[in-house]
Amino acid sequence: MSAAGSGGGGPAAGEGAAGATADDRPAVARGGEFLRFLITGGIAAGVNVGSRWLLSHAMPYEAAVLVAYLFGMTTAYLLARALVFAPSGRSRRDEFLRFALVNVAAAAQVWIISVGLARVVFPWAGMTWYAEDIAHVIGVVFPVFTSYLGHRHFSFGRK
Repeated sequence: MSAAGSGGGGPAAGEGAAGATADDRPAVARGGEFLRFLITGGIAAGVNVGSRWLLSHAMPYEAAVLVAYLFGMTTAYLLARALVFAPSGRSRRDEFLRFALVNVAAAAQVWIISVGLARVVFPWAGMTWYAEDIAHVIGVVFPVFTSYLGHRHFSFGRK
């Protein structure tokens, strides 16, 4: 989620005031990066949830959650690289592989929460109103902070 493949251009792309790199800045100064991550992640989450809804017409919910995650993850990578994070110095292939590794953990969280809520918790609680949709949205939102840290320090961390 970086701008023009550079992490946003200008100071956010690598050098801030007094020559500090993005990693040297205090967390407060990186607030714009996290906000961009949230916005682009929201777009990717929309792709994830929307494609899951469409895929659920052609396959079981559990499979649709996993396939939709791939659509959302690819969208998230492209947006992260273009609009959020500074260049890492790695090839796109290496960045994407690292991005995918972080997303394996996030996908597990999404699947366990989505399916657990839709198949166990909501039926137990008697909730039937859009149970799969609500469960999936909760599941997609859950790994926001762990994903941000993983992508910031591993996927797009400087080489």
